[in-house]
Amino acid sequence: MKVSYFPGCTLKNKAKDLDMYAYKSAEALGVTLEEIENWQCCGGVFTTANDEVATKLSSVRALKYAGEKEQPLVTVCSACHNVIKQTNYAMQTNSQFADKVNRYMAADGTYNGETQVYHYLEMLRDLVGFDTLKEKVVNTLKGKKIAAYYGCLLLRPNSVMRMDDPENPTIMEDFIRALGADAVVYAKRNECCGGYISVESPESAKRNSNAIIENAKAAGAEMIITACPLCKYNLVKNGADIPVVYFTELLAEALGVKEDTNA
Repeated sequence: MKVSYFPGCTLKNKAKDLDMYAYKSAEALGVTLEEIENWQCCGGVFTTANDEVATKLSSVRALKYAGEKEQPLVTVCSACHNVIKQTNYAMQTNSQFADKVNRYMAADGTYNGETQVYHYLEMLRDLVGFDTLKEKVVNTLKGKKIAAYYGCLLLRPNSVMRMDDPENPTIMEDFIRALGADAVVYAKRNECCGGYISVESPESAKRNSNAIIENAKAAGAEMIITACPLCKYNLVKNGADIPVVYFTELLAEALGVKEDTNA
């Protein structure tokens, strides 16, 4: 199976492990990630202003590229996924916005939201299947107590993302169980870590992050996984005393394709 893949800026510098293990794990599962040619930054955040078109054009181009190849578009960074999914939804439902975008892109042809967008976790659940994933595990993680941290952007707004129940999600816990580990469910797994206020109010960001870590530990977690580079950075920076890793690294370990950095 081949899919178009949008890595995003952070995965090419500060979050290389998230990207590298996404590739390695996909290959082990029989999925080829075909990186979009000449991709540009997704814009970082999705602004709801209808007249703000410029920062969304790169997302539209990525969507159009995947559509022309008749492939779904897969993302792995929570922020990139949020921006691309919301942009695609706007192209489908907001005719005024879509008209402005298509006039900007007139030389490249029109796009009207035809491409199916998947987060990597959705790809594992909906295209590969967690049962198939379970069969591919070569290094069982049995006995490990792992907590999923969703953060703000992966599930919201639910009317657009439609990935899971934003208040009581299960996709990451089901992923953890498919790898053989014990999924730790805790109250703050989908609350904000404070990443977007870390410059303006570092004290608030630290307070948010510490509350998440302590809540996960109190529930028995020995490790936290996330899909968001900013969340990982914020949790680690603010003093997490249990490992915080990208979910793709955990996946690569279970599939036997994780690099031994101690070799």
